[in-house]
Amino acid sequence: MSLGLFQREVTVAVLASGSAGNSTYIGDRHAGVLIDCGLSTRQLLLRMEALGLGDAPLDGVLITHEHSDHIGAARVLSNKIFKKAGRRIPFYMTRGTLAGAPPQCIPDGVEPILAGETFRVKHLEVDPFTVPHDVEDPVAYRVRVGDTAAAVITDLGRPTALVARKMRQCDVLVLEYNHDTELLMEGPYPWHLKQRIRSNHGHLSNDQADQLLTNGLGKRLRHLVLAHLSEKNNDREKARSHAVQTLRKLGADHVTVEVARQDQPLAPLQVTASRW
Repeated sequence: MSLGLFQREVTVAVLASGSAGNSTYIGDRHAGVLIDCGLSTRQLLLRMEALGLGDAPLDGVLITHEHSDHIGAARVLSNKIFKKAGRRIPFYMTRGTLAGAPPQCIPDGVEPILAGETFRVKHLEVDPFTVPHDVEDPVAYRVRVGDTAAAVITDLGRPTALVARKMRQCDVLVLEYNHDTELLMEGPYPWHLKQRIRSNHGHLSNDQADQLLTNGLGKRLRHLVLAHLSEKNNDREKARSHAVQTLRKLGADHVTVEVARQDQPLAPLQVTASRW
């Protein structure tokens, strides 16, 4: 039997990333999940269609936490899929996220999860792990298909050893590069918001993201997507320069670097999985 029968192409598509809405699709032709659904259902489906993912399998939605830019479309999306396909897909979230979610966003078919306990969505292995953010029980997710893994890690206030450890086994990494500290402190935000963003439960600066990348770089990494950039407190080229220079210092020039956008999706990344 040829090796090709044991291989699948895994797609990672960042549909939107930023303070106005976040969503990333991960899947192959047999199973797929969204990580977060913080933009409108209409925009989410239009962007999937534009990327050629209109008919891609969608077997669950993984919610990281209850802020509206991550969970906002959950109820409408659930109802839309039910109307179209006649079935409810599960929305996975911690009990803390469910308790804190806006009532108008809570979908039917919530499946409670625990940080640190892996579960499966069909053959996709999902690993939720704790991140430091200013909500009750936030998580990030690493999704594995065979020997290939992709993670979406945003909305954390500081690098942690746990997060770095989870990153080391990833082929594709969507990582927060939220703000440039100087731009944030000189920018228009009120002081209390600047303090929240800079706190240990806020968002990663470019420097902190570089530190996390340094501690968490694994030999498997092939694609890095910079995510959740602030439109007012960061600069796309500055963030990209940070990441590229860090990778160069680490001898990882082979890693591609993309910067996610709020207003349009990125072209899908394709990686090959085997031993599934």
